[in-house]
Amino acid sequence: MLPEELIELARQVMEQKAETQTLEVKSAHQGCPKRLYDTLSSFSNQDNGGIILFGLDEKQDFKPVGVYDLHDLQQQVAEQCKGMTPFVRAIFTTAYIDDVPICSAEIPGLNLADRPCYYSGSGIQKGSYIRVGDADEPMTPYEIYTYEVFRRHLHDDERIINRADLNALNMEQVDAYIYKKQKDRPGFAQQDIDEKRKTLAIVNADGKSTLAALLNFGIYPQAYLPQLGITAVVVPGTEIGDTDQEESRFLDNKRIEGTIMELLEGALAFCRRNMKTRTIIDPETGERRDQTEYPLTAIREAILNAIIHRDYSLYTEGTPIQINFFSNRLEIHSPGTLYGPITVEQLGKVRPDFRNPTLAVMAESQIQVENRYSGIPTMRREMARCGLPAPQFYNGRNEFIVTFYNEPEEKKAVSPNTITTDIKNPESLLAFCQTPRSRTEIAQFLGIRTVAYAMSTYVTPMIKAGKLKLLFPETPRSRRQKYYSDR
Repeated sequence: MLPEELIELARQVMEQKAETQTLEVKSAHQGCPKRLYDTLSSFSNQDNGGIILFGLDEKQDFKPVGVYDLHDLQQQVAEQCKGMTPFVRAIFTTAYIDDVPICSAEIPGLNLADRPCYYSGSGIQKGSYIRVGDADEPMTPYEIYTYEVFRRHLHDDERIINRADLNALNMEQVDAYIYKKQKDRPGFAQQDIDEKRKTLAIVNADGKSTLAALLNFGIYPQAYLPQLGITAVVVPGTEIGDTDQEESRFLDNKRIEGTIMELLEGALAFCRRNMKTRTIIDPETGERRDQTEYPLTAIREAILNAIIHRDYSLYTEGTPIQINFFSNRLEIHSPGTLYGPITVEQLGKVRPDFRNPTLAVMAESQIQVENRYSGIPTMRREMARCGLPAPQFYNGRNEFIVTFYNEPEEKKAVSPNTITTDIKNPESLLAFCQTPRSRTEIAQFLGIRTVAYAMSTYVTPMIKAGKLKLLFPETPRSRRQKYYSDR
C-alpha cells in the first residue's frame, strides 16, 4: 500500500464510520494495542487477508488521534506477529493525515494448507479465529478440523464403522462392484477376495465396513448411522414456523432413509409429490407437455451433490440433509462447508477437490452418476430452460445451501411473509443503511434467511436506482463489501 492509498483509506473510514470484513481500526495514540492476536488470526485465515489501521479512534467517531511512535508501533506489532503459528508477515505503511501520524499493517491471507493461523500462547483450539462481518470470532472445532482434513488429505468416507461388518452389507452388490473393477485389471483380479475388499476400501483388515461401503451397499445404513439420511418438509409459507389456516406447520413431512440410491429415489419421490405441475401448449405444434414447478433434473443434481459431497465427519454425523419446500422456493441444505479452496463464485467453473472420492466412485457404479463436475452447470441450464432464476448457492460456516425459486425473475413478487420490516416503504431499508451494512446484516434486517435472495430482490434494484451505494465500488464482489445510503 502506498502512503497516498493509506490516507485515502483513512478518509473513507472517517466518512463511513465503519470497520469491514477486511479492515480493523485501532487507536494507538497511547501505546501499541496489547492483544492483536485475534485479528491477526482471523485476517490470516481468510483469502483476502485484511488491514489493521492504527491512528483512528472508533470511540471518538473514528477521529484521527495519531500513533504514539511509528517506529516502536511497528516493532511491537511485528513481535505479536511472531507469536502466531505460522508466523504472520505484516507489511507496514505510514503516512500523515490532518498532521497526525497513522500506520497500516497489511495481513496477507495464508494458503489453505497453512491454515488455521492461531496464537501460539493459546493453542490451536482456543487461539484460532475467523472474521465474521467486522468482528473476530473463535473458530469452532469443526472449522479447525476442516483445515486439518484438507491439509492431511483425510477422507471421512473411508472411516471405519466398527459395529458394521460384512453382514451389514448386501454382498451381491459388493461382489458385483468388485467384478466391475477387476475387468481389464489383471493385477487386481489376481488378488484374493479379502485383499480386493480392502483395496477398494469396502472393509479394513478386521473386516469392518467403511462408511462409503455402508452407505452404498448397506442393508440398513441408518441402523449404524441414524442421522445420515434426509429430512424433507413442506412449509405453508416462506419461512420455517409459518402455519396454514389450521395452524399446521408442515403440509408434508418425511424422513428418508436407506442407501445412497434409496435416499436419492426417496427424495425425488417426495419432491414430485409436492410440486405443482402446469401444462404448456407449444404454439407452433399444439403439443401439450407438463412442466413441474422446478425442473426434476436440476433437483436430482442438487440432491445428489448434497449426498455425495456433504461432510461425513464426526462433527456433522448427527445432522441430516434437509429439503425444505416453501411457497416461493426450494432449499436443499447439505451439512458442512465447501471443501478445499473453491468458492461459491467458482462453482461450475473450476474443477473442485473431492471430499469423498471413495464414496463417489462407489456411487458411480450403483446409480447414474457422471462424477464429472457437471452438476452445477446442469442446474443452471435446466432452470434457464424453464424460464426460472438461476439457482442460488450459499456457503455458511457449517452448511451449504442450494436454493431454487419458482417464479421467473421478472414476475417474482414480494411476499408480505418474506420479511419482518416494511419493505413496501423502501425508506426503512435506506434508513437502516445510513450506516454501511454488510450483505448478512441487510438480510437479517429484512428477515430473509437466504442472503443471495435478499441481494437480488432488494439490494441490487436499489443500487441500479442509485438509492444504495457500494462502500468499495472498485471491488463490487469483495467479501468486505458494504452498502450505504447517503440520503
